[in-house]
Amino acid sequence: MANVLQTSFLPSTSSLRRPSISGSKGKSQSLQVKAKIREIFMPALSSTMTEGKIVSWMKSEGDKLSKGESVVVVESDKADMDVESFHEGFLAAIMVEEGGVAPVGSAIALLAETEDEIAEAKTKSQSSSNSTPQVVEEKPKQIEEAAPDVPAAAAAPSVPVAEAVTLGSAVHPASEGGKRIVASPYAKKLAKELKVDLGTVVGSGPLGRIVAKDVEAAAVAVPVAASPAKPDPVAPGIELGTVVPFTTMQGAVSRNMVESLSVPTFRVGYTITTNALDALYKKIKSKGVTMTALLAKATALALVQHPVVNSCCRDGNSFTYNSSINIAVAVAIDGGLITPVLQDADKVDIYTLSRKWKELVDKARAKQLQPHEYNTGTFTLSNLGMFGVDRFDAILPPGTGAIMAVGASQPSVVASMDGRIGMKNQMQVNVTADHRVIYGADLAAFLQTLAKIVEDPKDLTF
Repeated sequence: MANVLQTSFLPSTSSLRRPSISGSKGKSQSLQVKAKIREIFMPALSSTMTEGKIVSWMKSEGDKLSKGESVVVVESDKADMDVESFHEGFLAAIMVEEGGVAPVGSAIALLAETEDEIAEAKTKSQSSSNSTPQVVEEKPKQIEEAAPDVPAAAAAPSVPVAEAVTLGSAVHPASEGGKRIVASPYAKKLAKELKVDLGTVVGSGPLGRIVAKDVEAAAVAVPVAASPAKPDPVAPGIELGTVVPFTTMQGAVSRNMVESLSVPTFRVGYTITTNALDALYKKIKSKGVTMTALLAKATALALVQHPVVNSCCRDGNSFTYNSSINIAVAVAIDGGLITPVLQDADKVDIYTLSRKWKELVDKARAKQLQPHEYNTGTFTLSNLGMFGVDRFDAILPPGTGAIMAVGASQPSVVASMDGRIGMKNQMQVNVTADHRVIYGADLAAFLQTLAKIVEDPKDLTF
């Protein structure tokens, strides 16, 4: 669901005058109706958002807007979101251009109620911009001298000059020097359905933004374009010694990590045998079940028996037993980290949970997650096992009670209780917890329950 633009009123000096009406005493009366110029504010798209970046304006100055119509795409600290207008009117003046950054609550545009107010709104915008300069996200200095060093033979002679000009002009100001693809949400969805690589599409939208018709045209042109061999795109060079500013998402991660330092935490590790879980996964993997969903389900069932591990302390004076078990799972995406949430993981069956997880990951990588899909977690999982990491510690996210770091399942030599030696698959999990709420005995009991569920996973498929 798109977000709604916040607006406030600026009274206009112009007025609409009705024709004079003769009264009983023959005196003319007039009624002045003042039109309104509204400030469009940068909306707060999440509880942690302090500023937003304009990805693209979907309307131009002077365009008429209808109530509920999408006006601008804003990059928050977690996702790109279409933002709708709450009022009808005309987009009179854009105060923060594409690629610009503005604090939450600051004016980014002016909305005029009538066409007659557009000129006045532009004047107000210019006077405001003179007193408050627009903040534009800094870009790292590009290596301009690299071009002459490239041999002439490295250029692709088959690419026409006109096409090269089009490609150059299609770099959107919010694309961070071409490193990031700027496309409308519908275009991203369509590209996925048609299996079109957005990196090869030239946008025809405002300042090169990729829109749906560009994706459709690229899908039709794929058979023709695929015949000539094209060189792989060259990765952008990194100039050593340069200072690169945080992206909006990296800034949010930085603030959260610093905030977590104020929480007294401790860590408990546990080794869990995974042979039965591995066998179950192989059996139901063909039905779309993921290992992430199995781990989330097992964790949720263990939390049912240990609600204190699912609790949190936000004010330092009390703690809350959360009514739902929502498992947040850390996902690395381009330019940052986000934690999509599997809500009510203890109540949802494993097949639905797996489908939901795939949907959340796709939305996260497209930066289209809604706030409730990433900020409602009550317990967090961080899994680096797929990279072969055998153990690690995770940092506790603010506002939660615990996070569990999951390592890889690896064959290990194990001695049984009767003294026999054998091979078993084992994984190491380490839980970081808020010691104001959760104590060592609480975590030990929780991990014992989790181990029993993983080692006898029959309840995971119900």
